[in-house]
Amino acid sequence: MATLKELRDERLRKLEDLKALGVNPYPAQANRTHNISDILAHFDELENQTVTVVGRLIATRKFGKLAFLVLRDASGQLQLFLKSDTVEPLNAASSQLGMSEINLLDPGDFVEATGLVIRTKTGEMSVDVRSLRLLTKSLRGMPSEQEGFTNKEERLRRRYVDMNVNREVRERFLRRSKFWQATRKFLDDHEFSEINIPVLEHTTGGADANPFVTHMDALDQDFYLRISHELPLKRLLGAGFEKVYDVGPRFRNENYSDEHLPEHIAMEWYWAYANWQDGMKFMEEMYKYVLQETFGTLQFNVRGFEVDMSGEWEVWDYATVIRDKYSIDVYNTTIEEVSAKLKENKLEVEKTDSIPRGIDKLWKNIRKDVVGPVWLINTPKFISPLAKSSVDNPNTVERFQPIILGSELGNGFSELNDPIDQYSRFVEQQSMRDGGDDEAMMLDIDYVEMLEYGMPPACGWGHSERVFWMFEGVTAREGVPFPQLRYEVDEVTRSLYPDANL
Repeated sequence: MATLKELRDERLRKLEDLKALGVNPYPAQANRTHNISDILAHFDELENQTVTVVGRLIATRKFGKLAFLVLRDASGQLQLFLKSDTVEPLNAASSQLGMSEINLLDPGDFVEATGLVIRTKTGEMSVDVRSLRLLTKSLRGMPSEQEGFTNKEERLRRRYVDMNVNREVRERFLRRSKFWQATRKFLDDHEFSEINIPVLEHTTGGADANPFVTHMDALDQDFYLRISHELPLKRLLGAGFEKVYDVGPRFRNENYSDEHLPEHIAMEWYWAYANWQDGMKFMEEMYKYVLQETFGTLQFNVRGFEVDMSGEWEVWDYATVIRDKYSIDVYNTTIEEVSAKLKENKLEVEKTDSIPRGIDKLWKNIRKDVVGPVWLINTPKFISPLAKSSVDNPNTVERFQPIILGSELGNGFSELNDPIDQYSRFVEQQSMRDGGDDEAMMLDIDYVEMLEYGMPPACGWGHSERVFWMFEGVTAREGVPFPQLRYEVDEVTRSLYPDANL
């Protein structure tokens, strides 16, 4: 079997032959009248009409005076039928190839074909090509669907190959696009305004996470890549906006897992004069709308879970769940008692663990088996430093979290708008940070100042694309087009580009 270098050398030879003929192998202009799917769907209307199609060749066969090429665009694939007595000859100035130059084409090349829509003698819908232009000469061939492209490391490193060969992967990212389109439409239809906020922040907050740090030369100061959209969006509430949201990347300098990536897309909205109960009702509607638009169903079988998102949601009380499972009163316990329960349930106990972090680990041990959909409410205040205290129980906050498929797939609050209360919680978090907890929140004094000017009562919500990953039934790395990987260059590539000092 020929090596990659030998195959590439053969394509380089063809490239030079094309250039010697005066053909530009990479012209700038392409012309298209129809997508391939249009021709397949409306064949009866288009039969014997002239069309121009474009795409990538996935197969080439030549038999004397006949040639059969298979062309694929984003919408589908179609056979190109060429006869030597009807195909126009070489016209190098327009990158047009004649029948004599067909052998200079390879699977993977991009072409433009103009001809009549026909059905061949075998009954296959085709284009009877009269003019064939080269749009791009490829130097590496795609693996065929028969050969497959299944090595996980290779798939993630060369995702552009993966999406060509494994069509279901490409379809996944079309659904991912629909997921965010539907999210935006739902919010827009409910009179929310999308306002993009900075990614670089002097002080980052809104979540328990270790941030990435970068340096801005213009100001000669360090900045953080945002870990959340929260605090800038709530500043907009203080600025007079009543319904705002943002969809975009956030960054958390933590390890990879099946449900987490250091960089991912997230959405947060903030709604003035609404409370957490308004938010729960709103988000039940949003989940149903977005999932239906994305997947065409509200019934899912994922990772052994069967969940129906069309019905009423259960509501669970945080302290009750912990008490029933572990016999712990979350409002009257010690770190020793919490650590003992962690060990008893074979959960890791770290030096930096506090009561809040330990109880959170115990809750997550319960959460992993919950099918849902369930609303978790009445979260203890010490676990939610940015949420408003409950009127009924000041030890809890007005927070609501959806538990679905063994995971928390969002986070909502009645937002804290008391500047004195907020400042005291920030101070407590900062002391935890100073004590070695890198994920504790920073004291954001500018945000406290904004609250002193006044922010209306509000409800806030955030979720990441993990919602999509979970219902799609894939891991985090499989759920994004180009996951971060440790930088590596394989030996074949090093040998092909010796001058690059890779």
